[in-house]
Amino acid sequence: MIILDYKDARPIYEQVVDKFQKLILTGALEPNTKMPSVRSLAVELSINPNTIQRAYTELEREGFIYTVKGRGNFVAYDESLLRYRKNEIYTKLEEIVREAGEIGMNRQELAEYLWGKVTAGEDFCYD
Repeated sequence: MIILDYKDARPIYEQVVDKFQKLILTGALEPNTKMPSVRSLAVELSINPNTIQRAYTELEREGFIYTVKGRGNFVAYDESLLRYRKNEIYTKLEEIVREAGEIGMNRQELAEYLWGKVTAGEDFCYD
């Protein structure tokens, strides 16, 4: 379900959050599906349960999951989450465009690069 990249500079909990967000947004985890328990996921990934708890807390804060006392955590998908995630991506793209402009790349060069990736069959990568 989740594969961690120990070469990734991000903290482990952020990687867990990111992976679950993708699973939820793509429909791999359906709404109201029970999430793995903190303990079982920690054992499966061989990491500290506090790391999983922190990831779940962040997912709940962002509205991706909800907690039912005594029963666990469940997927809480709705369309606003997809809009939220798209806005995050747009913000990152805006930062990249700004950064590219700072080193002298123009819009045409960026557009050609992206269009080349799409037309070459290099679709977006989903891990």
